[in-house]
Amino acid sequence: MRKIIQFLLLSTYLLSQDTNDPFYLSEHLMPFEPYLGKTFKGKFTHSTPEKPVYDISHWERALNGNAIRILHSVNNGEYGGESIIMWDTEKESLTSWYFTTAGFYTKATIEFDGKRLISLEDVSNNQNGITQVKAIIQLLPDGKLQNRSKYLMNNTWVDGHEIYYQEDPDAKVVFK
Repeated sequence: MRKIIQFLLLSTYLLSQDTNDPFYLSEHLMPFEPYLGKTFKGKFTHSTPEKPVYDISHWERALNGNAIRILHSVNNGEYGGESIIMWDTEKESLTSWYFTTAGFYTKATIEFDGKRLISLEDVSNNQNGITQVKAIIQLLPDGKLQNRSKYLMNNTWVDGHEIYYQEDPDAKVVFK
């Protein structure tokens, strides 16, 4: 009888640890939950009617809920990339790896400031003197997603791009 009780307790414990649950998400990634499963389409603010520039991004749960995967493409695959965000146990922070169709990749530290996602990535060998890029992403009360960037150029933060996205379930990320 004792062995049966031990078996039942062990089985209950093991079953409660199931990370194959399609809804499981690491506690460190919970702030991403409002973004997951959504596709957004945005127009760059410096875009013109003659030469529009659109970005499409799709956010999803990955690696059994232990990562976030973000795919994005600009103008139907002219440029694109994939980010993987995970909890770094050594640094005790969120880390992102961004791989691009241009053949380079970056690594960034991510944190949440309230509901704003802030990504800070180091840049090396940039011809324009950029040494860091800061991205600030947030879901606005009207459901739009705002993505702003700033560049640390010659020890001064300079505004970069700004994009306002609408959720668009029919939009597709395209890689050529």
